[in-house]
Amino acid sequence: MKKFLQFECDLENFISKLTQYLDANNKKIETLLQQKEKTYANFVKPLEMMGEYLEEFFTPLSHLNSVNNSEITQKVYTESLPIITEYSTQLSQNIAIYNAYRDILQNEATSLTSEQKRVLELNILHFELSGAHLDAKTKQRLQEINLKKSELANSFSQNLLNATDAYEYIITDEADLEGLPQSEIESAKFEDNGVVKYRFTLQMPSYTAYMTYGKNRKIREELYRAYVSRAPENAKIIDELLALRNEMSQLLGFQNYAEFSLATKMAQDEKSVLGFLEDLLHNATPQAKRELQELQKIAPHKLESYDTAYYAEIAKKAQYDIDEEEFRPYFEQKSVLEGMFMFLNKLFNITWKPIDEKLWHEKAYAYDVYENGVLKARVYFDLEAREAKRGGAWMHNWQTHCVDESGKEQLASAFIVCNFPPSSDTTPSLLRHDDVVTLFHEMGHTLHHILSEVKENEVSGVNGVEWDAVEYPSQFLENFAYEPQVLKMFAKHYKTSDTLPDEMIDRLVQSKNFLSAMGMLRQLEFSLFDFKLHTKVYQGDEVQELLDTIREKTALITPPKYNKFQNGFAHIFSGGYAAGYYSYKWAEVLSADTFYTVIDENIFSSSVAKKYQNIILHRGGSQSMQELYLELMGREPDTTQLLRLNGIVA
Repeated sequence: MKKFLQFECDLENFISKLTQYLDANNKKIETLLQQKEKTYANFVKPLEMMGEYLEEFFTPLSHLNSVNNSEITQKVYTESLPIITEYSTQLSQNIAIYNAYRDILQNEATSLTSEQKRVLELNILHFELSGAHLDAKTKQRLQEINLKKSELANSFSQNLLNATDAYEYIITDEADLEGLPQSEIESAKFEDNGVVKYRFTLQMPSYTAYMTYGKNRKIREELYRAYVSRAPENAKIIDELLALRNEMSQLLGFQNYAEFSLATKMAQDEKSVLGFLEDLLHNATPQAKRELQELQKIAPHKLESYDTAYYAEIAKKAQYDIDEEEFRPYFEQKSVLEGMFMFLNKLFNITWKPIDEKLWHEKAYAYDVYENGVLKARVYFDLEAREAKRGGAWMHNWQTHCVDESGKEQLASAFIVCNFPPSSDTTPSLLRHDDVVTLFHEMGHTLHHILSEVKENEVSGVNGVEWDAVEYPSQFLENFAYEPQVLKMFAKHYKTSDTLPDEMIDRLVQSKNFLSAMGMLRQLEFSLFDFKLHTKVYQGDEVQELLDTIREKTALITPPKYNKFQNGFAHIFSGGYAAGYYSYKWAEVLSADTFYTVIDENIFSSSVAKKYQNIILHRGGSQSMQELYLELMGREPDTTQLLRLNGIVA
């Protein structure tokens, strides 16, 4: 068995090492192509593992650029992008490899495993989606487009990070802190020439705190304006990206980028996606309107976009006696993590052992993961917000479970990154319940990757999974963060060790679907905007006009004109969700259906939970999720369970 990689990244020599690495790969590819008798073992497997090793080499740089962003990481990452993009594009357009894969699939049809067939089928599809079968001039243009797209996506992300880090709002009058919990006041407090002041930023814990609790409406609007008008320079990047995506799609024979995107997804066509979203919109709108009316009743003025979080908190407290601050002492970060480990041990027989390893930051740490007593993987955690760290939360896979060219088993590894309230020498990191849900969500992705038992890395873990199914395991797990018997495993007061009382758990569970229909409408707005944006070429003001048109149905409060949400929509402009943001809701149908089946069977004695582990988690992307889901449930997904999960009556 191969050992886990040590986390290290030689920034100073990275570009020269990358160049040498790719040169060696190109020579190896030539040698492999010269073989007269090409087989899966002597041709496909070596190529497959080359991709794995390159990913392992490159991931520490992309990870550092996200969690410890600096001038040097930016410089090296930006310089590396064109090099790796050119290599990847040339590889994906290599007609000789494409032809060899087709021949091997045909010649070895009876001797290939189902995993190997899936690798070949997906590769052949990706070769065709990269234009391998097209003429030299078209392939050259596709290569130029890919390079430009990667540069633009990186610039979009960097502009957003820079804008987030650059902004601060300083409060000097303590009256402007009215309504804020003491812990948030302490987090914002600093001294400037002997004068105590309070700093609020656009980083999520800080921004959310004032928008939720800050009584001063003018300050809320100022923070909101800064947040929704970040990175105006990204508008030009959006225009360029949309034009390039459309051109690329048409060169490959698709009408638009949405159609291109669906070639690798569960959803059949544009009509299926838009019909699915419109149906949810139809079912959620009446309840969302009622929710807003209730919220408006407690506001002394007409509600604006920068008021909803504040009045929602007041309404939630009045309706369910829910005060986030009352709950946070029960959700200390390390306690939540350990309790989640206990839950996973009981559900899937997984154990966690801490590893003493020097990492990229003092707040990062690692665990080795055992399933049924057998070492399976290593997981790295970096959970607290700080400057120079990209906002949001994500799982990033590093190593993938597989069997290499020499027959040795390689274990998986992954990173879980979040932006929770930071701890200090005097204050622990106390999470909101939303943070707990986020941690469970990212752990769901992680288990999908690290528990794989697939031998072929390109369809192992999250690799090879359709994009509109990839959120299924994460959403499935996050739902357990509201289950009383699961909450009792980790919700312990950080000072007294008392378990969260039943009465507080009841209130938390009852409040789960508070304003859920309004939340549904917001997600549908993002999904419809993203998908429709990629059905033709929108440029300049047309982008905003499309968003405004969609908001006529989805936004019950019309956002102010300065709201340029699209300039910060990193999921689709610097992430992998372009024409695929609908995937969150599509996958939520699968996750809600599976979750309620497990709940209705009784969590820890559920036969479906065990089948889920063996079919969904162990098999990764080795089969279509459509096939795996049918095997798991014995039927098509029940879409009404999604409405049940959100407390919405159809």
